[in-house]
Amino acid sequence: MRKPIAVLFCWALLGSSSAFAQEAPGGSSAARAEVLVLGTYHMANPGRDIFNMQADDVRSEKRQAEIAQVITVLKRFKPSKIVVEREPGDARLGKDYPAYLAGSYELKRGEDEQIAYRLAKELGHKAVYGADADGEFPYPRLLKYAQATNRAKELEALMAGFGAKSKAQAAYLASHSILDTLLAMNSDEEVRLEMGLYYRQAHFGEPGDWAGADLLADWFRRNMRIHSNIVQLVDSGNERILVIYGAGHLGWLQNSIAADPTLRLRKLAEFVSGP
Repeated sequence: MRKPIAVLFCWALLGSSSAFAQEAPGGSSAARAEVLVLGTYHMANPGRDIFNMQADDVRSEKRQAEIAQVITVLKRFKPSKIVVEREPGDARLGKDYPAYLAGSYELKRGEDEQIAYRLAKELGHKAVYGADADGEFPYPRLLKYAQATNRAKELEALMAGFGAKSKAQAAYLASHSILDTLLAMNSDEEVRLEMGLYYRQAHFGEPGDWAGADLLADWFRRNMRIHSNIVQLVDSGNERILVIYGAGHLGWLQNSIAADPTLRLRKLAEFVSGP
């Protein structure tokens, strides 16, 4: 009897990791590119999100010293490429970063410049890469559904969780260093909290009108497009890619990278102590 095509396809995808598949020739797996996702607050306070963390000017003398500390830690990862929250081929990356290397560009407040540009220059990188992808985030539809089903207060309470988290992070930053704040934001506990708030939005819906689930699906689609853009930058199994992104993407990108058998997920906390 011929095996169903779907079964054959699944076995091909599983490869040597499946208990039912033959061991790969030579008994060894290929090297996996390493990806470190650094979830950050938006240092320039652009105000593009529903809830925006307010932060002081990272260009102050105190914060600049703290940025240098963050860069020292990230150097231990030894990234071969650095990726920021801009679209592939973004004209600013092609213009501003080379100008910064030439000494004719002054860094702005954003983490894409304060961390990525500075680190890339110190590592001798000729380019900084974008991996962002546009996408829908149909929150108005979710709000309209909650109002129509007398669940507006329930949704408001849920969204207040995002607001409270943003305020707590701002308060933490006010009395801690940038590195300490990033370590807290990138902790497994904080990622679980963030992901839990997102997934609870899927509770708002019903057969025929999956308002919350569709919002999450669109957000997932955007993050999977970002994932795809990241893997396009992998030239070999020896690649070490640092991805610097808004913390709202952190859990989603960590999950997709951890699930990708060609990649190895790394985390910020692994590099805090080192030579």
